Amino acid sequence: MADKLIVDIGNTRTKLALFHNDLLTDLRVFEKPDTGFIEQMLEKYPDVQGCILSAVRVYPREIDELLKRQGFFIQLNKSTPLPFQNKYKTPGTLGKDRLAIAAGAQAQFPEQNVLTIVAGTTVTYDFINCDGEYLGGNISPGLHMRLKALHTFTDQLPLIELMDSDIELIGTTTETAILSGALHGMAAEMEGMIHRYQNKYKSLKIIFGGGDYKYFDKRLKNNIFATPNIVLKGLKEILDFNEEI
Repeated sequence: MADKLIVDIGNTRTKLALFHNDLLTDLRVFEKPDTGFIEQMLEKYPDVQGCILSAVRVYPREIDELLKRQGFFIQLNKSTPLPFQNKYKTPGTLGKDRLAIAAGAQAQFPEQNVLTIVAGTTVTYDFINCDGEYLGGNISPGLHMRLKALHTFTDQLPLIELMDSDIELIGTTTETAILSGALHGMAAEMEGMIHRYQNKYKSLKIIFGGGDYKYFDKRLKNNIFATPNIVLKGLKEILDFNEEI
């Protein structure tokens, strides 16, 4: 199979992912979308014959023309055919990342009930059932948003940066109390959401991804499948699906 290039232009970062067959072989992250970065990627991988672009912000339109030269190209939008049934009641407001998450979850666990938790700017919970129907999910504030809110909406609480080290349950300083509240509170939220979904849907598979998953993979007790790049893998599934129709 030919190489596939995934271009994911998010709110704060742009990701370029090269898939060979179903394997993610190269991933590059940039602050701003730029044709130069993509040209470098294509020079290194001249066998790219399929591209998909997902963007949530304005980007140089020259990127579209550059990707079209590689053969099959789609720009993900609300009318793009999807490899699952979208039952969301307001599909026009559904984020492109959540479409990709649903596609990636179904590909990882076909014909099963799957809850995918992605921790980034926000925390999203996305559910697709065993019939391949995407029903929706939940959205709550992410770690950085919680820490920033505590600082912004109070007079004396400082803005705390995330730490990779273990944070104890009981914070013994204002800094560790804030970190503990944000981290352990968010983990408790996730555990609670998982429990509620498990009560409603049996034999539930749980996928965890996103840039902040590393803070929670050891804190969550449930049997969870870590898939950090679930959005990129889902975009690749949508590309494959459209190539075949």
